Amino acid sequence: MSNRLFQGIVHQMVDVIDRTFGVIDETGTVISCSELSRIGEIQSHAVPDVFSSTGITVLNACTYQAFGAHMHPEYAVFVEGDDEIASRYVAVLSVSLSAIKQYYDEKYDRGNFIKNIILDNILPGDIYIKSRELRFNNEVTRVVLLIRITEHNDISVFDIIQDLFPDKTKDFVININETDIALVKEVKAGIETRDLEKLARSIADSLGTEYYTHVLVGIGTTIDNIKDLARSFREAQVSLEVGKVFDTERTIVSYDNLGIARLIYQLPTTLCEMFLKEIFKRGSIDTLDKDTLFTIQKFFENNLNVSETSRKLYVHRNTLVYRLEKIKKLTGLDLREFDDAIVFKVAMMVQKYLDANPVKY
Repeated sequence: MSNRLFQGIVHQMVDVIDRTFGVIDETGTVISCSELSRIGEIQSHAVPDVFSSTGITVLNACTYQAFGAHMHPEYAVFVEGDDEIASRYVAVLSVSLSAIKQYYDEKYDRGNFIKNIILDNILPGDIYIKSRELRFNNEVTRVVLLIRITEHNDISVFDIIQDLFPDKTKDFVININETDIALVKEVKAGIETRDLEKLARSIADSLGTEYYTHVLVGIGTTIDNIKDLARSFREAQVSLEVGKVFDTERTIVSYDNLGIARLIYQLPTTLCEMFLKEIFKRGSIDTLDKDTLFTIQKFFENNLNVSETSRKLYVHRNTLVYRLEKIKKLTGLDLREFDDAIVFKVAMMVQKYLDANPVKY
């Protein structure tokens, strides 16, 4: 598409610029030119010097200047001649073509289209119209992974992830803000959550071991229609926020595996406060010290088994029973009873939620 775009501009400028001029790509191939017979010509000799330079380059009586992305220019304009006039022509053409390409990319680029969908910047009815214009496959299975950088350094995580997923017709890497990068990944239908978590783990491990960059990855649910990408993106956001509140040790958090934490996260704080007051009529959960809370945590981890918990805590069984009786006296809940244990577990999660005051999406 860029070839036709550039050729259209070149054609309009033929009468203004009295020299042979055109555009080459990163391989040195002439993709548009004022002399149509030269399109397809290879200028490989120009590639090393032209694309590594930030300014004007003169080679073999021809003047060049690269343009496009600042870090990785994709194209270069050339004008026949090595004089001052050729340099001026090149400077004007590079600015003009770069601006036109940027405008075109913003209007028609698939990546920009995907970004507008996940950020809800496009009307639902316009999604199908735009996708037809871009010849976009609407009905393949996709998922959104949200990669959050927790430690800043000089490495461009965006570029690294793009290198990890180079197929730009299927996978899209979107810069959301300075810490968040969304990966919209095409996956096979019926893919298991554990396979998505393996994929997320491989991304986190690559960034951690090779580039010393720590990230968290939230995984939305898979979707079969492009219009549902925004939902998968929001689910990935919720996964990271819920994980930050209820499970700070996990770096990979999947929306499918949030369990009851997802329900609590969606509750109004006023309702949560009412719940805690109703449950702890005898005393607040705050009256329990750290050692008692640690005992409760281990009791839950060992499925309410007194003998196994006392063994893991290296205490006598009677000591643990005494602690459980103390908890019952303070809160009115007997953790040896299944129903009371469930209520207390939920209450602890609700308290965590209130203490964290998380961001809602």
